[in-house]
Amino acid sequence: MAVACAWLAVPGWAMADACAESPGLSLLAARALQFPVDGIQPRAVRDTFDEGRPGHRHEALDIMAPRGTPVRAVDDGKLVKLFDSKPGGLTVYQFDPASQLAYYYAHLDRYAEGLREGAQLRRGDLIGYVGTTGNAAPDAPHLHFAVFLLGPEKQWWKGEALNPYCAWRAAR
Repeated sequence: MAVACAWLAVPGWAMADACAESPGLSLLAARALQFPVDGIQPRAVRDTFDEGRPGHRHEALDIMAPRGTPVRAVDDGKLVKLFDSKPGGLTVYQFDPASQLAYYYAHLDRYAEGLREGAQLRRGDLIGYVGTTGNAAPDAPHLHFAVFLLGPEKQWWKGEALNPYCAWRAAR
């Protein structure tokens, strides 16, 4: 089940009452997420969260950028999985410090040197580079970025999709 967009409490950004209605969005609002792709302005990103994909909703943001653009951790937390999958290509799964949220970075061209599962990441740490691995079109490099509210099992691949778009839409 996906949660609709709402303003999040990121420093310098407004928050609407809608966040209080969703435990997942309230939790996300408490995190000061960094924008993950160097050199891209949040206002330049289109909300692709609710777009259709073959057989499912997208439930992520596609952040277009030149191949090789640095991708950074949006928050502090543990890197729980490096994974090469057919749809996502080279991916990173990161949990927030309380293991309540999972951040998913996909279609990476390559990982940052020395990146490893179990590493403690700091907000802004280099994790990889924009690419087109997996099912991404080879002529459309981008970061596929998703946020999930984790269930009690803390499964890195499963959770309630949350839309971070509005947190970055009107960056000052």
